[in-house]
Amino acid sequence: MPEKYHIKTQAVPPRRPRIGKFGVVDWREDCARCHNCVKKDCVYDRYRQEMQYIRDLNDANVLFFDCMGCFSCVQNCTKGLLSLSINPAYERMGNSYWTPDIILITWAQAETAAIPVSGAGYRGKFSGPGFDAMWTDMSEIVRPTRDGIHGREYISTAVDIGRKPPQLRFDGIKSSTILPQLIDLPMPLIIDMMPKSYRLPKLLPIFNAVAARTGLIAIVDSRDWELLGDEREKYLPHLAFYLDPNASIPPKDILQKTLLVEISESDAVEQKIKMLKEIHPQIVVAIRVPLDSKGEERAIELAHNPAVEVIHVVADLNGNQIGVENPKFIKDMTLNIQKSLVKSGIRDEITIMAGGGIALAEHMAKQIICGADAVTVNLPMLIALECQLCKCCQPGMLCPARIDEISSGYAVGRMTNLISAWHNQLLEMMGAMGIRDARRLRGETGRALFFEDVEEETFGKLFGSRKRN
Repeated sequence: MPEKYHIKTQAVPPRRPRIGKFGVVDWREDCARCHNCVKKDCVYDRYRQEMQYIRDLNDANVLFFDCMGCFSCVQNCTKGLLSLSINPAYERMGNSYWTPDIILITWAQAETAAIPVSGAGYRGKFSGPGFDAMWTDMSEIVRPTRDGIHGREYISTAVDIGRKPPQLRFDGIKSSTILPQLIDLPMPLIIDMMPKSYRLPKLLPIFNAVAARTGLIAIVDSRDWELLGDEREKYLPHLAFYLDPNASIPPKDILQKTLLVEISESDAVEQKIKMLKEIHPQIVVAIRVPLDSKGEERAIELAHNPAVEVIHVVADLNGNQIGVENPKFIKDMTLNIQKSLVKSGIRDEITIMAGGGIALAEHMAKQIICGADAVTVNLPMLIALECQLCKCCQPGMLCPARIDEISSGYAVGRMTNLISAWHNQLLEMMGAMGIRDARRLRGETGRALFFEDVEEETFGKLFGSRKRN
């Protein structure tokens, strides 16, 4: 049995004052000064030795929004003097998709590498758009051997990137099938290029260092080679060049030290793959396909081409179809591609990577259930550095997170912690679903419920169907 994949982490505290979600308003005028004040029973110890707690804070305002939302003091105060409030600074973060909750959860994981826990629990809608319209089946969680990161069973998160042969042929006892090159990733995650509006040259060498530290791969634009720092050649096994149609191929001695290269979708895909294979026969070539109005059809078409090994389908930052008035979400588009390739009998031959809208560890698992072999992420890595997605990444504008002032150790530590937390959450989900190998998770829709299907089955005959075909 192979050694368990483990990422070494250590706590990396934030550089900036914390922005909490909850705050407790304390109306002390009518306080009865109870000997057994409910604040002393706070399960997170926010009020014990209150004056010393205040002295240890770098920013006094943090005190008012460092509440974990357990409601213990609010519910048990005999005079009803305590009430929970929402931090206005918290509400201004992110956007409708990258919500303040997602940003806060990402910050916590980047700091501690721990799986996030909310004292107040989930008090939102039962279902929502995108990944919130999908639930995973956790029925196996009752078995003690399925206890995720603490269980006695070995759970593998490794995946293979590359093309697999449809069958093996043997000449006597020897295999006559030429096995193609495969990349073994310890978890189904690849760090993608940052979108142009959030691209900071200072972060490029940091992404490579994080990929090397976690055993993963980072995709970088080949034009940014000179910006990758003095130690860039050391990270080549964990680096994948993206070649746009006008980009020149990297030097032979550089390309031969990499495992993966990505090219843009075009009519000359076969010729470019052939050219790259002549330089480095063992390299795996991925095709980047934007999920626009023709993205699904183009991905399915490329999958039928024997020369294509990996297809990287990419939606917009919010996981939506690109340039369409009523866009589909990435999980639905990936599911359509998966079903088409299964129907054609070639799904096991091709590798599908999917990116766009992957904001949480649960999104990674759900996207794999919908048919992806691996996911690509970018914005979560930036949020790990205390970014608020405030759209201030323009020349001459002041970044509230002061990302231009970060140290390499801080950035690498925070991103590594985030990846480790995602890995542990994937283990927890797989253990609860009774799946011991991430390769088995791909396309396992029997381990998930989709709101559209449940609604259709329950109310479709009464009110008519509203499912999108």
